[in-house]
Amino acid sequence: MDGETLRDPTRRLVLQTGAALGGGLMLSFSLTPASQASGASPLSAYVRIAPDGGVTIVSKVPEVGQGIKTSLPMLIAEELDVDWSAVTVEQAIADTKVFGRQVAGGSMATTLEYDGLRRVGAAGRAMLIAAAATRWGVPAEACSTEPGAVLHTPSGRRLAYGALAEAAAALTPPDPKTLVLKDPKTFRIIGQRHPGRDLDRITTGQPLYGIDTRLPGMLYATFAKAPTFGARVASVDLAPARAVAGVRDAFVVEGGTNLQSLMPGVAVLADSWWAARKGRSALDIKWADHPTAGQSSAGFAARAAELAKAPPHRTLRADGDTEAAFKGAAKVVSAAYSYPFIAHASLEPQNCTASFKDGKVEIWAPTQNPESGRKLVAAALGITEADITIHLIRIGGGFGRRLMNDYMVEAAVISKKAGAPVKLVWTREDDTQHDFYRPGGWHNFTAGLDAKGDLVGWRDHFVTFGEGEQFATAAGMNATQFPCRAVANYRLDVSVMPLGVPTGFLRAPANNAFGFVIQSFIDELAVASRQDPVAFRRKLLGEPRLLGEAGQGDAFHTGRMRGVLDLVAEESGWGRKTAKGTGLGISCHYSHLGYVAVVMEVSVAKGGELKIKKVWAAVDVGSQIVNPGGAEQQVQGSILDAIGSTLHQAITFEGGATVQGNYADHPLLRMTEAPPIEVHFKLSDNRPTGLGEPAYPPAPAALCNAIFAATGKRIRSLPIGDQLT
Repeated sequence: MDGETLRDPTRRLVLQTGAALGGGLMLSFSLTPASQASGASPLSAYVRIAPDGGVTIVSKVPEVGQGIKTSLPMLIAEELDVDWSAVTVEQAIADTKVFGRQVAGGSMATTLEYDGLRRVGAAGRAMLIAAAATRWGVPAEACSTEPGAVLHTPSGRRLAYGALAEAAAALTPPDPKTLVLKDPKTFRIIGQRHPGRDLDRITTGQPLYGIDTRLPGMLYATFAKAPTFGARVASVDLAPARAVAGVRDAFVVEGGTNLQSLMPGVAVLADSWWAARKGRSALDIKWADHPTAGQSSAGFAARAAELAKAPPHRTLRADGDTEAAFKGAAKVVSAAYSYPFIAHASLEPQNCTASFKDGKVEIWAPTQNPESGRKLVAAALGITEADITIHLIRIGGGFGRRLMNDYMVEAAVISKKAGAPVKLVWTREDDTQHDFYRPGGWHNFTAGLDAKGDLVGWRDHFVTFGEGEQFATAAGMNATQFPCRAVANYRLDVSVMPLGVPTGFLRAPANNAFGFVIQSFIDELAVASRQDPVAFRRKLLGEPRLLGEAGQGDAFHTGRMRGVLDLVAEESGWGRKTAKGTGLGISCHYSHLGYVAVVMEVSVAKGGELKIKKVWAAVDVGSQIVNPGGAEQQVQGSILDAIGSTLHQAITFEGGATVQGNYADHPLLRMTEAPPIEVHFKLSDNRPTGLGEPAYPPAPAALCNAIFAATGKRIRSLPIGDQLT
């Protein structure tokens, strides 16, 4: 069963073929609701085989650096049985009617596409074999393939795919259910290391990213928005901007109140981005008062402290009797943890190029979620979604930021008003101060340990953002977060406070914070019970079993987690003696269908100077690693990302505005701080799943637990910053 039907049993795979432009075979498929499974839906090619044998495979999902533009076509190429070096990969345009889901997020691409795309390739191979068998007048069962050709072994005949493509295109595609997929033991492409398809263009600096887009007659735009989110323009003198050399125009954009769409502001258009930037600097904008102008980080923290002492607003889950467990416990441990807002800080700032003409708009967007942007643009321009064409451009870092499409709406609206193609580019400060931030949060833990040191009760009063029953985006907590279901007496309470700051999904949403607080507190319990942290976690996981319902995202298999925990302990030499001021820390976390355990070794000098000496990671994402090189990079990138935020990053607010503006005060990890990371994959008998996110959540706790092992100092609030000095 493929991932899509796993989530929606009413959908099924539909195959369709046709002749490619210039001859040859075009092979398409669609995951279509059963009610529309007649094949009548418009389909576009996933595979094109030209008469000269050239093979083109379309990558449907936006490439945000997760390697999907390479790994998804590999799935088709493997089953089609072609030479990977002869494959050309094309990026699809945004069209969910043709391609289905086209979202780069949630580490779901491999999960959803692994089976379906293999069947596309298998269907093509079956049709090429059928075409050859017909031409030779032999049974199809007597034929086989080698990369790029069909063979009839008894007669020694051979036909290249290119020579069969046109005949294959005339055949009715097979029922996907009848296709026999390759035994993984025979894979030639899947499971081998292949460099990213854009690697040459990236390393030679060729135009590739959204910010590289150029159109004839294009103008450059900047867009000034209020420091306080959503405030309107009270007054502005546009003349100084219009007087700057190269500036073509400046105008007010009214905008609305939807923080995910078009905000009020002032646009400046020029012949170059630098001229537009200078024009914007010449503006003296007065912003109207806004209700959220009184919000601040200090105010949030003070209110969170008040709420932590008061009865919770509601209880998300209550198993057993935690109060009775605490009364009967040999030891009760309490601790409060917190983490800040952080920004996505992608290297390529938000940008988009749009060309509005005759009631239609064409967009070149580095977006992770194009169809969401299409709806916003249609609403903002008052046109139909069918009048919008979106080209997917490689993204220079997203981490969830480009799931939101505010920059796309801005470019489209400015182009319409300008009457010309427009490339909008945000400044770094725009990006930092108008992000959809990872929300901060406060956790107030209490746990009970019995005389044997076993965990007998767990309670968390989680203070976060929202109103009533509604959490702010990415601020909520799954009621089944571990150790839920592993401890008999478990309670998760929550209190919320209102927020006027836009929040959103940052790499491993929510789990990037929950991994820190939960695995750090578990480490405290191990110390309190005088047990080795690995041994304590093993006892907590218990016998291998599934917690929750199979097939559900929150189902948790203790055996898979134990597997990565044991593997990383072995590979890191857990338990070995370390030098004074040096320590090992461990953590493990399940998210986005991946099980990951991390060990870090750190040293802390007397002056507080921290050095992360080495990191080990053990990962279980199922039975197959599609592209081992790319997978390893995802794990390493996630861990480096997590180390950077753990050490340095915090977004704060004052007067309703973001204080930080650039990498100087919201820094990324520097190369000199990056440790070596050793990655080990543990294959298990489970469907392959994605890797863009699951390695992030365990890393912050592994680091902080290592610091505790080295110094005895427990880090309970992020970022670490100067807490060690």
